[in-house]
Amino acid sequence: MNTFILTFNDTIAAMRLNAALVLSFIALLWGIQVINFLLGYRLNVLGIYPRHLFGLVGIACSPFLHASFTHLLFNSIPLFFLASLVASLGQALFYKVSLYIIVLGGAAVWLCGRKGLHVGASGLIMGYLAFLLTQAYFSQSPFGVIVGLLGLYYCGSLLLNLIPSEVRTSFEGHIFGFAAGIASYWLVY
Repeated sequence: MNTFILTFNDTIAAMRLNAALVLSFIALLWGIQVINFLLGYRLNVLGIYPRHLFGLVGIACSPFLHASFTHLLFNSIPLFFLASLVASLGQALFYKVSLYIIVLGGAAVWLCGRKGLHVGASGLIMGYLAFLLTQAYFSQSPFGVIVGLLGLYYCGSLLLNLIPSEVRTSFEGHIFGFAAGIASYWLVY
């Protein structure tokens, strides 16, 4: 029991250490959202448009663009928590995992997504969750297991986003982001 408490405390301490990094990333998203709003959401044209040459730009841009302030708000909360957990495993790992999820998940949406514009950080969020669950399953350390279980406990309901629901929601982004999170585990370990 002592080991569990120490590991839990280590996880919280690591999350605090990386809070500035994660908050800076979220502040960047909010800054882009304000600019996008002032431009009448014209930046959203830089989202993923499947199987169109210009849509390739969206692979890199779509996680930074959102359809509304509400969309960004509902992404910011789980993004803060899950990104903090991934960053607690190491900042270099955080950057690699983020890049892999954005590129692999975005490319899959570009290849297989429904016709339409796909924007939002939801795929990145689902990728972080999948990465944490995968590393918790395969981890040999109590720290890794605690981090994964915290992600599941606080954000497990996000798994419902893997089921197609609303027409306007890019469930492809959720599914491919989740798959990219699993793949990123194998690419970094």
